[in-house]
Amino acid sequence: MRTRWMQLPRAVVVGEGALSQLPELVARLKLGRRCLLLTGKNTAGVAGRRAARLLEGEHEVELFQVTRASFSSVEEALELARSSGAEFLVAVGGGKVIDVAKLAAKLLGVEFISVPTAASHDGIASARASIRSEEGVASREAVAPLGVLADIEVIASAPYRLTASGCGDVLSKLTATRDWELAHRITGEEISEYSIALSRMSARIVLRSSEQIRSSREGVRRLVKALISCGVAMSIAGSSRPGSGSEHKFSHALDMIAEKPALHGEQCGVGAIMMMYLHGGDWAALREALAEIGAPTCAEELGVSGEEVVEALLKAREIRPGRYTILEHVNLDRDKAEKVARATGVV
Repeated sequence: MRTRWMQLPRAVVVGEGALSQLPELVARLKLGRRCLLLTGKNTAGVAGRRAARLLEGEHEVELFQVTRASFSSVEEALELARSSGAEFLVAVGGGKVIDVAKLAAKLLGVEFISVPTAASHDGIASARASIRSEEGVASREAVAPLGVLADIEVIASAPYRLTASGCGDVLSKLTATRDWELAHRITGEEISEYSIALSRMSARIVLRSSEQIRSSREGVRRLVKALISCGVAMSIAGSSRPGSGSEHKFSHALDMIAEKPALHGEQCGVGAIMMMYLHGGDWAALREALAEIGAPTCAEELGVSGEEVVEALLKAREIRPGRYTILEHVNLDRDKAEKVARATGVV
């Protein structure tokens, strides 16, 4: 039996007006005095500069604006953190900001706090970072946040498209966990039943809450908690397996192929419809749930062509080839890929 380290958030604060509790969270976690606060161009005005002002009374705060989730951004953050003597990082923003912060924190050997401004992704509390390189977007091992602070008032004010994208990312766990169980049966890959159960529970909560998510802040709160739970599931597993399978392979392939890719969670949701079909599961119910939420269910709604979808299905097997999924199991050719896309209404 091998030893496994689990990185989990020590404190999670979720609620309306929660941003005002950032100084208290930093104090409770005893993170130090000097802080590098990462934010984005738009999220700086939404919450980033306010977060900096809240900390400035007791802390020395250096602001860094993230433009891309790239290695060059990580290097810039590292340089600024070292020159300012930052003892901890705070990420106030969306997926790009949080991903850069979690990888920079790992390389610096310091802790960071995740302050999401949208519920668009499951990276809020995970220890994985999606970083763009010349080869495309890759998932990298990073660190989980020591604290998560989610202000529902801020998150609910984000464009609804981002919220719907987050729903797509959570619902895609229904196929990711099936892929992992398939790999266990076929290749003997070790699985974590606890992380699978947590990931699936999060997806089912979102399935039951589609109307609430569209109409109320309580629904947004449920989505945020589901996204955090998905991140925790990955930390328990020690990998992204309970949260990323064939549907994520499809999304990453589409990022590389499409002239103008959609949002990550949107693509994962559409990918999950097709992967559920390949698994022989209830893909129609998944498609209906995404439609009720207001997330894309077809190529046209993603803003990509049918040919790009088929090409992404064929290329998806090349993404993380060591990760066995339904795509490796069925060995799609062009005819089969086109059939899957048409049968599910994606094309």
